[in-house]
Amino acid sequence: MLMRMSTLFLRTLREDPVEAEVASHKLLVRAGYVRRAAPGIYTWLPLGLRVLRRVEAVVREEMDAAGFQEVHFPALLPREPYEATGRWSEYGDGMFRLKDRKGADYLLAPTHEEMFTLLVKDLYSSYKDLPLSIYQIQTKYRDEARPRAGILRGREFVMKDSYSFDVDDAGLEVSYEKHREAYVRVFTRLGLDFVVVSAVSGAMGGSRSEEFLHPTAIGEDTFVRSPGGYAANVEAVTTPVPPALPLDDAPAAHVEDTPDSPTIETLVAAANAAHPRPDRAWTAADTLKNVLVVLRHPDGTREPLAVGLPGDREVDLKRLEASLAPAELEPFGEADFAAHPALVKGYIGPGALGEASASGIRYLLDPRVVSGTRWITGADEPGKHVFDLVAGRDFTGDGSVEAAEVRAGDPAPDGSGPLELARGIEIGHIFALGRRYAEALDLKVLDENGKQVVVTMGSYGIGVTRALAAVAEGNHDEKGLVWPRGLGPADVHVVATGKDAEVFTTAERLASQLHAEGVEVLLDDRPKVSPGVKFKDAELIGVPTILVVGKGLAEGVVELRDRRSGEARQVQLAEAVPAALAAVRG
Repeated sequence: MLMRMSTLFLRTLREDPVEAEVASHKLLVRAGYVRRAAPGIYTWLPLGLRVLRRVEAVVREEMDAAGFQEVHFPALLPREPYEATGRWSEYGDGMFRLKDRKGADYLLAPTHEEMFTLLVKDLYSSYKDLPLSIYQIQTKYRDEARPRAGILRGREFVMKDSYSFDVDDAGLEVSYEKHREAYVRVFTRLGLDFVVVSAVSGAMGGSRSEEFLHPTAIGEDTFVRSPGGYAANVEAVTTPVPPALPLDDAPAAHVEDTPDSPTIETLVAAANAAHPRPDRAWTAADTLKNVLVVLRHPDGTREPLAVGLPGDREVDLKRLEASLAPAELEPFGEADFAAHPALVKGYIGPGALGEASASGIRYLLDPRVVSGTRWITGADEPGKHVFDLVAGRDFTGDGSVEAAEVRAGDPAPDGSGPLELARGIEIGHIFALGRRYAEALDLKVLDENGKQVVVTMGSYGIGVTRALAAVAEGNHDEKGLVWPRGLGPADVHVVATGKDAEVFTTAERLASQLHAEGVEVLLDDRPKVSPGVKFKDAELIGVPTILVVGKGLAEGVVELRDRRSGEARQVQLAEAVPAALAAVRG
């Protein structure tokens, strides 16, 4: 059936919604695609649902073409499988948990690794059944602390997740690459600019993972790339470790008065004023900053942690949290200082840190703090700092951690040149999971020698609703949305303008003829709406081709507009349908 705006469940808005921050959020609401139901939760209206189904169709077609098979799981799941893998607690507050009337625990699934694993375990038992890749397109739930940007970061969202099952790691590598290639095809068909970057596996686990990011200034993910081709999420960047320095010629450490210098800036100023060095001025890079945080582990326990890093670098909390997952970070507050009296705020040094110290606080060092490096750092006394404190001689850490901010110009870990930073939206993520979930849930098959082996798995996700928002984010102008061909709610928007009955009759006939040719048509047949309002709605809704039937009909012509270029041309009425078909089919 034709979509007619006279009966379509649609209300466009002229003003941006108050809570909207980004273009996709503003325009999807204003154009009548979605409506906010609650923070991070949206209702899909007819136009929005049509676009969502078209995006899903692209994903489904490429999954099927790769030989993957579709299944569908419930979103409401029992606790036990997630308890077995440890993720019932690991997910922390990000998981929606609930009880049924009998008191049994359930969850709204944030992801379905456990259920896919158990399904395969239930049905397959031999290496002859593998390899296998199955997928679903399903609604997921995560209790985002700060849902934002409309459907870009919501608490309910649609995701395609697929899983591969292989007998060995060689098979997993093949399955991983097949998914990677399918993702490239999906995002290419969606018209999305994307980069593939190395990533951390986080709570998912596994030996390897990559993100597909859509570069945009409003993205929440920071990634890096180099001229030589290195690309990684900033959380996955590893610091090139400098060589150790000799210890034999290092001067002895000495404590100096540095009053009123609790910050790196004031410390550098005090050092240059009262304790200048002969060769050059002291800088923040000569100082060792010791930052305190608290780790909240999945079981609820809190562990204080100290991170030592060069004073010219800030701690990147996302990098630190990724390094310490599944624990989450909390501030080190006044109560924590009170519980550790050996710590002198603003003057904390390595002497008060470490598992063997009086505080007992675990102390992790930035990889740049190598043996032989000399530092100015806190002396654990008010108004005092220690100079020429040498790593490996005067102090050591309990380990190392990637926590320092990554900067433009830093060397790429693979030596491929200086890094540049950019931001992007995560639209896909693939993981070589390995055997974590199969081992936890006892998924084994008999190999060709009759021996039971643990199956190795891969997990692969596409954020379907997020990809839709990314398409909208990259395809709009000051007037509204500009959908790529094949993704909009219709292929042609036929607009009847004026009051003449012949205009409406002709518009209906043209729309019907296009529809009969297999073209999706949106017909604006509203009888009492001005041409100006109709044109604004057409520009806001963003269908790629607009066919206007109006005052030119008296001369036997209609107007064909290209929404993206803005080009408009008159065509003879008899050529209107062929011209519109040519525009749709390229």
